[in-house]
Amino acid sequence: MGKYDFITAELAELKAQGLYNTIRTIGSSVGAWTVVDGKKVLNMCSNNYLGFANEPRMREAAKEGIDRYGVGPAAVRSIAGTMTLHLEFERKLAQFKGVEAAISLQSGFCSNLAAIPTLVGAGHALFTDELNHASIIDGCRLTKAERVIYPHRDVDALRNALAEKKDVPRKLIVTDGVFSMDGDLAPLPGIVEVAEEFAAMVMVDDAHGEGVVGSHGRGIVDHFKLHGRVDLEMGTLSKAFGVVGGYLAGKGEIIEYIRQRARPFLFSSAVTPADVAACMAAVRILEESDAPVRKLWDNARYFKAKMVELGFDIGSSETPITPVMLGEATTAWQFSKELFAEEVFAQAIVFPTVPRGKARIRVMVSAAHTRDDLDLSLAKFATVGRKLGVI
Repeated sequence: MGKYDFITAELAELKAQGLYNTIRTIGSSVGAWTVVDGKKVLNMCSNNYLGFANEPRMREAAKEGIDRYGVGPAAVRSIAGTMTLHLEFERKLAQFKGVEAAISLQSGFCSNLAAIPTLVGAGHALFTDELNHASIIDGCRLTKAERVIYPHRDVDALRNALAEKKDVPRKLIVTDGVFSMDGDLAPLPGIVEVAEEFAAMVMVDDAHGEGVVGSHGRGIVDHFKLHGRVDLEMGTLSKAFGVVGGYLAGKGEIIEYIRQRARPFLFSSAVTPADVAACMAAVRILEESDAPVRKLWDNARYFKAKMVELGFDIGSSETPITPVMLGEATTAWQFSKELFAEEVFAQAIVFPTVPRGKARIRVMVSAAHTRDDLDLSLAKFATVGRKLGVI
């Protein structure tokens, strides 16, 4: 046997099971209408919640960042890669979030890998929701802390688990704020209450809450009015902000500890000036007006109500995330293919991203969509849904 035969066999198995991921290619800026695989289509699956991926003021800020600072810092933050731009952005982000301090990193994924292994290790306990994002799971795998996985959104089970580990000297609870596949919210008030009861730290991954929930899109902590009671918030700058990067925000002492100890901060190069400048412009836009957030929610409520009227199963989402439940992976891929033929871009989500038998099209409504865009997408979903016997 050849040394790569296992790869050939596993790729063939993925195709046989309908789990082979066909990756489409973007050929334009990302907006309501986007060129995909050379074809202009209605984009219904990007995380571009607020339409910021091609926002004119953010484009100009990125250009100005390049003009002043060049294309990159050429170093890790802890040696020679921290620019005044990074520090200014972190100050403004902390102010926007209503926390003592913030630190920016290369991505939301890196931010989770930075925080979790830094805060807990051998002899400590880590409590994580069973449906947490892959980046949280990987962050948990990097620590020697004992890992306790509690049932999804089950605060009573979390309380029991904390009670069993009450004598552990350091305890960390990690949860998504908005669960990205189903669009439901973490029961954060209950989580904070039991954390305070057992002297545990709380860390929230707010990747899909930033720019979406809370006043002016300040996130889930703001949404539940829990300022000062959540120890650490993680956010990404690649979804509602439409750029790239991640951050950790919270108590000043925790942020400084991460700055001193977190490996992704210490050993990976800093985010480029263009990206940081664009993200800073996004914060300014949201501080000035919540109009993009209100437009997003208006669009989401309209689309979800019409999908239910058509007879689609869209789960129990509490946010603009709209999972169109289809069951088997083969059905989801065929549905996505048929939509693309109808000039609607909406990718299938299948195992291992979601459990087997729970494949779906995850629709991501944006503030960039017009009512005509939404009506067109609804008509195309109805056409394909009837053709495949889904509705």
